[in-house]
Order: sequence, then C-alpha cells, then structure tokens
Amino acid sequence: MSVEISSQLGQIDVAVEVIETLAGGAAIDCYGLVGMASRKQLKDGITELLGRDNFSKGVVVREDEEGVHIDMYIIVSYGTKISEVANNVQSKVKYTLDQTLGLDVTSVNIFVQGVRVTNP
Repeated sequence: MSVEISSQLGQIDVAVEVIETLAGGAAIDCYGLVGMASRKQLKDGITELLGRDNFSKGVVVREDEEGVHIDMYIIVSYGTKISEVANNVQSKVKYTLDQTLGLDVTSVNIFVQGVRVTNP
C-alpha cells in the first residue's frame, strides 16, 4: 500500500513503511519518550520496547477520504507529564512529515502502552 501525493508537476507514491519509519524517527527525538511499543502487546500484559530498526511496528498509517491518520504506540518515561509528551510527539510527527514529504496529516493518535523508569 502507498500514499499518493499530488502536486502541479505530477504524482508521487510514498510507501507506508517510509511514512511509518519517518514518524517513528521523529517521535523518538521527543523528550520523555522512552521508545516505541509493539501495537500487539497487550495480550500478554508485557510491554516490549522496540529498537531503532523496528520503529514501523509501533506506527500504523491509515488513509481514507478525510486524509492520512497516524496511530503511534509509545512508552513514556516515569515522572514526565504524559499529556505533554503526547502533545510534543503529535506536533513533531506532523511537522516532520509536512517538511520532508509535504504530507498533510489529518490526525496523529497516541496510545501510551506503558511507563518505564529510565536511568539518569
């Protein structure tokens, strides 16, 4: 599956995996975010922290008639304000995808899968 971006010069097809990787890379730079979590983890009750090469497993890209929607599954750091971390991730992902791909993202939905204590 791919997302189509139209411009006055033509049409560009961007693979969903590219958008997922860009969104995960942008999110991981935000303060208070420990990492990405697998979207299929709640069956065991154990949160698995994904490495840098698996960002796309914690991101889902959906496209419909309204636009492009991104769902992100994250793990936040203990002691941070979860709403602020989620807001920062939403802003950073939307800005990064707009600047790199020219993609107008309709919504960025954040699902907090866990809280981890990080070593200072």
